[in-house]
Amino acid sequence: MIPQEIIRRKRDGGTLHVSDIDAFIAALARDELAESQIGAFAMAVWYSGMTREETVALTLAMARSGDMLSWSGIDRPIADKHSTGGIGDNVSLMLAPIAAACGLAVPMISGRGLGHTGGTLDKLESIPGYGITPHASHFRKVVDEVGCAIIGQTGTLAPADGKLYAVRDVTSTVDSVPLITASILSKKLAAGLETLVLDVKIGNGAFMTSLEEAETLARSLVEVANGAGVKTSALITDMNQPLADAAGNVVELRNCLDFLRGGKANTRLETVVLAFAAEMLTQAGIAKTLLEAEAKAHKALSSGKAAELFARMVQALGGPADLLDHPDKYLTAAPVQKPVLASSDGWLVACDARAIGMSVIDLGGGRRHPQDKIDHRVGFSDILPLGTKVSKGDRIATVHAADETSAEKAVADLSANYRIGDAAPVLPPVIVARI
Repeated sequence: MIPQEIIRRKRDGGTLHVSDIDAFIAALARDELAESQIGAFAMAVWYSGMTREETVALTLAMARSGDMLSWSGIDRPIADKHSTGGIGDNVSLMLAPIAAACGLAVPMISGRGLGHTGGTLDKLESIPGYGITPHASHFRKVVDEVGCAIIGQTGTLAPADGKLYAVRDVTSTVDSVPLITASILSKKLAAGLETLVLDVKIGNGAFMTSLEEAETLARSLVEVANGAGVKTSALITDMNQPLADAAGNVVELRNCLDFLRGGKANTRLETVVLAFAAEMLTQAGIAKTLLEAEAKAHKALSSGKAAELFARMVQALGGPADLLDHPDKYLTAAPVQKPVLASSDGWLVACDARAIGMSVIDLGGGRRHPQDKIDHRVGFSDILPLGTKVSKGDRIATVHAADETSAEKAVADLSANYRIGDAAPVLPPVIVARI
C-alpha cells in the first residue's frame, strides 16, 4: 500500500477499492502514516466525497481497527441510540432504562460535550463514584444483569476514529458527511449492535441548521449503517430551543430523575424519549407497530420499572444505591441561584439555543479546551418552553452559578436571548421527520 497513491486517487475524484481503504485505515491505526498524509486524505475525502460503498468500507475498517464487542449469550436484542448533540438533550439517560425495561439490552457508549452541546458522560460524572470506564467484563455483566449500561468510549474501541478525528479537527474537514458518518457509526459497529436509532438535530442549537443538511446526514447514516449490517432508522428532531427545561450537568441529571418519577409528562422531552423508545422496540421486533411500542415504553415509565433499572445501573457502575430517593445527598447544588425574569408581557416566541449552550460553558459547565475541568453544579433550570404566555416579572429560567458575578452575567445573557412577542408563535413539531 502506497498512501500517497490512495490520496491522489481520491483527490482526483476516483473511487477507492475496499482493499485500499482497509490498508490505509490499518496503517493509520498502527501509527504508520504521517500526520500530513492523514490530513491530505481527509481533505481529499472532503473535496471529492465518497460513494455509499466507500463510506461503508471506511466505517467498517475504522470499526475493526480495535476491539469488537460481542454479546453472545445475552438473549435480548442489542440496541442503542445516538444523538448528533443539542442543548438540554438528556434523552439517553431516560431512554436506556426504558428500553431495557421493555426487554432490550442497551450497551450505550456515549461521549462528552462537543462545542456548545452537552455530553452524556459529563452529566453522569455528576454522580459520585459512577465509573464511566469499567472493564469490558464488568460492562458486559451490567448489561446482562441490569439491561443497560451507559459508559464512555475506551481507547481500544475504534481507535482509528480518534486518530483521524484529531487531524480533521485542525484541518477544517470535520463537516464532511462521509467522515461524520464513518466516525459516528464505527464506534456503534464496534459495540456489536444489532439495531440503532439516530437522533439528527436541526435548528439554531444544532450542528445542522437546515432541513436539507439534516436529511443528507440522516440518509447517509441510515444507508451506511444498514449497509454494514445494523438495522437503523433516524428521526430528525427540533433543536431551536432546549429540549429539557434544564441545561447543565447536575441540573439535567435532576431533570432525568424527575422524568423517571413521572414529573415531565406531556413535555417535548417526553415526546422525544417515547418516540425513540418506540423506534428501538419496533426495530428489535418487541412490538409490531410504533403505537404498540410507545404504549409499552409509557408503561415501563409509569410503572416505575425504568426508574428502578436506572437506579440499579448507577449502583452497578459504582454510584450510590439511593440516588433516586435522596438526590440532594449526592448532587451538589451551585452556591448562587438567581431567577431570570420576563422583561414584558407577551409570549416567548424565540431563543438562540446555541447561545444558551455557550452560556453554560461561560458558567464553567462545559469545556473551551479538552483539558478544562467542568463545574458540574452550574447551568439553567426551570426553563419555560417557547409558546408560553408570560407577564412582566415572571420567572422564565433559573441560573445556577459558582459566584455572584457569573450569575449576574448569565441572567443578563439569558434575558437578552429570549424574544417576547405579542402573539403566540407557530412552532415546528419536535419530531420533524423520520428517515
